[in-house]
Amino acid sequence: MALMVRTSKWEIEGEEILKEHFENNKGAILAAWHSRIFVMSVLPAKITSRWKKAENPISMIISQSRDGAFITQAAIHLHLNPIRGSAANKKKKDKDKGGTEALRLATRALKKGGVVCMTPDGPRGPREEAGLGPIRIAQLTNTPIILWGVSAAPSKRAKTWDRLVLPGLFSKGAVVFAGPMEVPRSANADELRAELERRLREATRRADELAGLKILPYPEQLDEATPQLPSSSSQPATE
Repeated sequence: MALMVRTSKWEIEGEEILKEHFENNKGAILAAWHSRIFVMSVLPAKITSRWKKAENPISMIISQSRDGAFITQAAIHLHLNPIRGSAANKKKKDKDKGGTEALRLATRALKKGGVVCMTPDGPRGPREEAGLGPIRIAQLTNTPIILWGVSAAPSKRAKTWDRLVLPGLFSKGAVVFAGPMEVPRSANADELRAELERRLREATRRADELAGLKILPYPEQLDEATPQLPSSSSQPATE
């Protein structure tokens, strides 16, 4: 991951948005889609390494899955602070995913003025559909959300639920920071979730355009493109 970042050429937009919070210990949630986890190494390797050192390391919420164990090792190598845990599976309520502990650690990091990375569609999807997790943490801690679109091309797309982006060496990369998005406690959480989803999709699409990565349709666009079978009440066809 680090070698891919270092051999690639990067275009960065909105760098000052995150830099303001990072260097001044203001605290912020940094949101990017799960499919960009492999490319996220650009943050410590190419961006924050050029800034004034912050009092708190950047934290990253990572699931307790087997894939999460690999990502955790990569995060430690890149000098990020991993926070293991995710929301419980509604179908497996008896299985502890470490969500409560992750919430406690993320809250502590944010209140200290740190930056916490989250994937709003992780760890199970649907792809690029935001959940309520970042909104609830932001409202709890009175912390803004910075939208983070990150991309690189040429890339392969893994056959995973998130269509993981896997760039090669000497790629063209792009990073787009947008926001910050304020998340008042009094505001409707569902409306804020929809705004987060819309703005993060816009930032990611912009990064894809800059990098030259083929843009995939969103899940709901695929549903709309699927031909609908006639209902049982339809009139039979005649010759």
